[in-house]
Amino acid sequence: MNAEAGPHIFLVAGEESGDRLGAALIGALRRATQGRVRFSGVGGGHMAQEGVPSLFPLGELAIVGFAAIPARLPKILGRIREAADAVIAAKPDVLVIVDSPEFTHRVAKRVRARAPHIPIVDYVCPSVWAWRPGRARAMKPYVDRVLALLPFEPSAMARLGGPPTSYVGHPLGEQAARLRPNAEEAQRRLSDPPVLIVLPGSRSAEIRRMAGIFGQALGIVSRETPLEVVVPAVPRLADMVRAAVAEWPVSARVVTDPADKEAAFRTARAALSKSGTSTLELAVAGIPMVTAYKVPIVEEVIGRLLITVPSVILANIILDGPVVPEFLQRDCTPSRLAAALAPLLRDTPERRRQIESFARLDVLMEIGTAIPSERAAAAVLAALNHPSRAPMAPAGPRA
Repeated sequence: MNAEAGPHIFLVAGEESGDRLGAALIGALRRATQGRVRFSGVGGGHMAQEGVPSLFPLGELAIVGFAAIPARLPKILGRIREAADAVIAAKPDVLVIVDSPEFTHRVAKRVRARAPHIPIVDYVCPSVWAWRPGRARAMKPYVDRVLALLPFEPSAMARLGGPPTSYVGHPLGEQAARLRPNAEEAQRRLSDPPVLIVLPGSRSAEIRRMAGIFGQALGIVSRETPLEVVVPAVPRLADMVRAAVAEWPVSARVVTDPADKEAAFRTARAALSKSGTSTLELAVAGIPMVTAYKVPIVEEVIGRLLITVPSVILANIILDGPVVPEFLQRDCTPSRLAAALAPLLRDTPERRRQIESFARLDVLMEIGTAIPSERAAAAVLAALNHPSRAPMAPAGPRA
């Protein structure tokens, strides 16, 4: 380690969510070291804004679904080799791999094989508790510490024989205040016409599968209840989303600015969302929702063989119960979605049950008690003081 420049930390992210986490971690590490830290890495626009340009474009790694893998595999394998070679050449004091285990873990394995002295921290616990649990034990030779976003993950990793795992908290914990209404916005949640957030997906394949079904469901609901529909979209897919919602029987406003999305969250009475990380965001915001998802039949068969949890909704797993209704595959029909969504627009037992359950998330996720990125930064810095494959100090109260 260069004492004057501080530690050199190499981050490898594999998609946009990891890029955001990596950027927040970079900022927290700079604050924790008073700027005496250096970075290199693979990431996207968020990490680049923090002064860490990527070795190659992050979009090259984006894959949705098993069927898309074969065509992209040669390119991805080349990028894995390139990233690992760059880490080894840089000789960092610690390697932080961020999410996207199919990519980042392959990089970590190559680094451990050729440079076993470099400590490796995995920021975001792989979903070993949901599918392929054997991955937990398989990680142990090449990951020294896992930083978990969800409170149940440290115990799951311990049960499955994985590396030492610390709960650092979900980044939503730092965003909760921006997603929750003030008094005026809370009143708008109760006013007519109700604001309804619709989230058909953040990937083109998801939008193609889900947007039409969601539009038909909204048409059914709007026969009884006029709606103000807001559809947040990532900028690169905004035109695709606008084209899709133009076919809906209800008018909808597509927003791409994060501030507009947060404003919609603060006033929304309910939501219709594809299954995924957005459902936890809605739950933290206190918005009752209906969730749904469809994949091609081949992926459904594989998923049924591999997935070991009764729900794919993170709020349901954290709350340990079927709080949020989810309609998957053949159950994902406009009529069923509409029937489940309509009660959430009125003061009903279905609506109250979700709101009361979501109120428990602050305690379960320790929202407001610590800053997740700062906990993660403390754990990464702790890795500098321990040899590879040795236990490290936990970053938070759970380890």
